[in-house]
Amino acid sequence: MSTTDNQTIQPTKKGSFLQENNKSLLFIAGAVVLLVLIYLWYQGVYLKGRAEEAASKMYKAEQFVGVDSLSNRAVKGEGGYPGLEQIAKEYDNTKSANLANLYLGGIYLRKGEYKQAIEALSKYSATGSPVADPLALGLLGDAYSELKDFKQAATYYKKAADKASKFTSPMFLKKLGLVNESQNDFKGAVEAYTKVKTQYPESAEAQLIDAYIARAQEKVK
Repeated sequence: MSTTDNQTIQPTKKGSFLQENNKSLLFIAGAVVLLVLIYLWYQGVYLKGRAEEAASKMYKAEQFVGVDSLSNRAVKGEGGYPGLEQIAKEYDNTKSANLANLYLGGIYLRKGEYKQAIEALSKYSATGSPVADPLALGLLGDAYSELKDFKQAATYYKKAADKASKFTSPMFLKKLGLVNESQNDFKGAVEAYTKVKTQYPESAEAQLIDAYIARAQEKVK
């Protein structure tokens, strides 16, 4: 057997992979460290800076949100100040962009642009707020109701009622009852209306709820 053959069949020494590929492994390790540093910078510096910038530009649009005649300015912006659409798009992953989507949903709904309302509200991420989170769900229910998609509307009204406070839950339960009636789910309507009466007897909705209960009960088969 030749010397060349002996070299060919010689077993690989243990640890030779590390020895032969140490440069590649060092490169990979360095790349991982670099990615971690980039991520930390993105979270701690870039996103924080974007959030502060978005919040500083948001206040002008917020001034227009509650006024019907100024809703276009809220959406599109005015005088060098960005509107809610721009903030939601350019500052995504910030609290301001999240809130902008909620505002946009409400404005689109008020303007009768229901599909746009759903698109904006679907981008809203729950924050744990007992006010904003159920409101977003309830507005989605309203948009689907206007589009006659009562099944989807009922889903969102139920979620909104479950998350809402004692001040807004009766309203969502009443709306849930109404869309259940629209689907001929009169038993579900009675259940929703009865919750208003028994769980929120002091609410404004409870004062006239007996008539709704009676109407739905008459149609229960």
